[in-house]
Amino acid sequence: MNVRVASFIANRIAFNQQKSFSRFIIRLSIVATVISVAVMIVTLAFVNGFQETVSNKVFSFCGHIRVQYKQPGRAAIAEEIAIEKNDTTVAEIKKDPRVTSIHPFATRYAILKTKEEMEGVLMKGLDTSYDFNHLKPFLQQGRWLRFNDSSYTREIIISTHTAKQLDLKVNDKILIYFIRPDGTLRPDKLEISGIYKTGIEDYDKNFVIGDLKLIQRSNDWNQTEIGGYEIFLHDYTQMQKVSEDLYALAKFPETWDTKPIRDVYPNIFDWLNMQNVTRNVLIGFMILVALINLITCLIILVLERIRMVGVLKAIGASDWTVQKIFLRHSIIITATGIILGAGLGLSLLMLQQKTGFITLQEEAYYMSTAAVKIVWWQVAAVCGGTLVVSFLVLTIPSYIVRKVRPVKAIQFR
Repeated sequence: MNVRVASFIANRIAFNQQKSFSRFIIRLSIVATVISVAVMIVTLAFVNGFQETVSNKVFSFCGHIRVQYKQPGRAAIAEEIAIEKNDTTVAEIKKDPRVTSIHPFATRYAILKTKEEMEGVLMKGLDTSYDFNHLKPFLQQGRWLRFNDSSYTREIIISTHTAKQLDLKVNDKILIYFIRPDGTLRPDKLEISGIYKTGIEDYDKNFVIGDLKLIQRSNDWNQTEIGGYEIFLHDYTQMQKVSEDLYALAKFPETWDTKPIRDVYPNIFDWLNMQNVTRNVLIGFMILVALINLITCLIILVLERIRMVGVLKAIGASDWTVQKIFLRHSIIITATGIILGAGLGLSLLMLQQKTGFITLQEEAYYMSTAAVKIVWWQVAAVCGGTLVVSFLVLTIPSYIVRKVRPVKAIQFR
């Protein structure tokens, strides 16, 4: 009996039109494989999209690396100790091919006041060198700041949260109060040029964006004093290495420190890393369920066809020839399940990308719709890994046929 005969028998069992138990078991196993593969692909894409979206929000708002005065134990959201601009060091940092840009900034606590309400905020001051394209996805209304060469701009950008709290809209005027070094409060009247929303509560509830010169003026700093620098990189995965390399520069001031943004906001990134654990547990569980289902399926098929095995052996079929019939079932089940599962998973993901039908609570997940990022090598790994592992594991039940004795098998009921 050759390979063609073994394939013919396996196909007759799998694709016959009669309502047999074998046919039902094979189709049930295919459905289980489809669901397992689809769930694994969807899980990977959702976790990838979630981690990338939240990470990019943090990076866009704060850069990848911060350079500030060396201050151990400093809170993530707090005013900085002033440092002097150092063009020589900045030039050395810009020479690093991994660096995209570097911008000075400073933050300052302030109070926003309208006739009826007031709100405490942390103003983040930027200057003319800042590339607002980093923040472009967050702008909800209005426009970004327009800087003046001679003086500070009298414009401010607030979050949707602050706008709601104070009942403000674009082009409204508002008073901002800073506590000056001498303890006095001095107001400035500013115009709201734009309203932003990141979806990250720590930012939206605390930060407004204004002119660095206004903070320098309120702190009685000169024009060379700033809170620090934000550095943007081409590849965020190199944050730690670049941070260490910049700190080791010969011209890097001893009183300065570098920190990757992961160290500035460890709570956010620790939470993101926890998603990897959830992803791995879910994928492991789906693989285990799929394998148990397939093994059970093949064992049932072997037991149901035990008389057929006895007959085949009685007419001279070898153990390997009979095994190939059931291995053929394994290939039919796994290959069909993988193809349909990958198609189902990718269809759901593309539908989510186009329609965003899966929504999230933004206050909890930092986004209003589930983000999707399809990594094709991961899809290929799921399909290839499922095929290989399933085929290897499913060879185990096929060894049952080696123990079958033709006489007893023919009499088996």
